[in-house]
Amino acid sequence: MTPVTSVEGRRLSLSNLDKVLYPETGFTKGEVLHYYATVADTLLAHIHDRAVSFLRYPDGPEGQLFFTKNPPPGTPTWVKTSAVPRSEDPGARQIVVSDLPTLIWAANLVVEFHVHQWTADRPAVANRLVLDLDPGPPATVVECCAAALWLRERLAADGLHAYPKTSGSKGLHLSVALRPTPSAEVSAYARRLAQEAEAELPALVVHRMAKALRPGKVFVDHSQNAAAKTTAAPYTLRARRAPTVSAPVTWDEVEACAHPDDLVFLADDIAPRLDRDGDLFAPLTDPALAAALPRTHRTGR
Repeated sequence: MTPVTSVEGRRLSLSNLDKVLYPETGFTKGEVLHYYATVADTLLAHIHDRAVSFLRYPDGPEGQLFFTKNPPPGTPTWVKTSAVPRSEDPGARQIVVSDLPTLIWAANLVVEFHVHQWTADRPAVANRLVLDLDPGPPATVVECCAAALWLRERLAADGLHAYPKTSGSKGLHLSVALRPTPSAEVSAYARRLAQEAEAELPALVVHRMAKALRPGKVFVDHSQNAAAKTTAAPYTLRARRAPTVSAPVTWDEVEACAHPDDLVFLADDIAPRLDRDGDLFAPLTDPALAAALPRTHRTGR
């Protein structure tokens, strides 16, 4: 029989709680739901006002993975949705995970949470800049950290403060809080920044996605600033063999990273980190700390 629970007055049917989703550690679906309930307040602070896309992996990361933007069949009527700009579907809507019942309902589908850099009330007007640092083997997150330290200083020179988190996969994400800026302008700035990084660090960084260019280097992916693109949310679980998390980290941790395992965080690591450090991404939710893109980049040199 499928268990039914009440979450803040919403009745939810939860299925297959004993199913092992992460074979490397034996982490079950019930533990997935417990993890999301444990970090709910912190996670919701970062996604509650953003349209989400889901990477679903109902049979674990070794089963079928499928990316979905549209509300899935059976979405409860009380789940909020928001209009999103899509040229191929002008009437498109996506789910907004705005409260705990919606979070647990979505987690029961077994998902990664991915969000745009803009909020649901201002589509295609970004209040985040993101750089996804993706290592091409044999490069690892260690090389990503070296690139991240250069990018931190370059962003600081433009008055922008970057906050790092693990991707939960192989690399790092750098996020910057912005005053609302058209996504096209943020994308152009991020592209130029990636090009500068490659020019300054040609043995370490590449700004183009072509696989032939990437072995042993860090691809600085600037494309996720496009209005249609999404990035793994802070604190989301990832579809890996172990229950890795896209976890905010300190710059001290980035500087000290000497081995790929130094920046791998599992679901059970996150609550102790929150108890010790609080939400390292909290400044990104404070509008008073948002910065403007430098005018020279917004208008072109």
